[in-house]
Amino acid sequence: MTPSGKIVRLSVFPLGGALLFPRMHLPLHIFEPRYRAMVSDALVRDRRIGMIQPRAAGEPAPLFEIGCVGRIAEVEALDDGRFDIVLEGLARFAIRRELDVTTPFRQVEAELEAVAESEILAMAERAALEMESRRFADALGYAVDWESVSRLDDESLVNGIAQIAPFDVASKQALLEADTLSDRSELIVQLMQFYGRHDGDEGGTLQ
Repeated sequence: MTPSGKIVRLSVFPLGGALLFPRMHLPLHIFEPRYRAMVSDALVRDRRIGMIQPRAAGEPAPLFEIGCVGRIAEVEALDDGRFDIVLEGLARFAIRRELDVTTPFRQVEAELEAVAESEILAMAERAALEMESRRFADALGYAVDWESVSRLDDESLVNGIAQIAPFDVASKQALLEADTLSDRSELIVQLMQFYGRHDGDEGGTLQ
């Protein structure tokens, strides 16, 4: 378990729509020079990178406060300097302050959150999530292997949907910040119902 309140220095990768959760995995293709430098730096230190979403456009972009630190679990260095990596989620973190650094990538001082044990949903919650997921996938024309989905544990199902669902940045951040798996599952159902109703509607952004 990660100690709650531990203060660490993190290199951060601001990327809208990219969520990482503890015990989940996130594949990334790293091509920008500054983030190639970040990966190279992480590989010779502790292999850790903080995933965080930007609040808005800008350079440097303003960042949300809550993100998730991941460990580079797999890496493939390509001939042209790019990387394909897989991050394994370790713990959520809260940014305390951004550091003044000379590196091309941004660094922060962050407080790590304790990682809870895996949670489970009530049977009714699981059923509601699976039912709404089917409706949502059908509405958007997604092909899904529902037999494989049914075999996922609750945490993998909920957090996996949160990672891949086509919600906006603010919605994704709300999912990351949800306190419990049950809260996140309920929010996913609400978002699917909202986005399903507003598919293709320019007014369909949830704030």
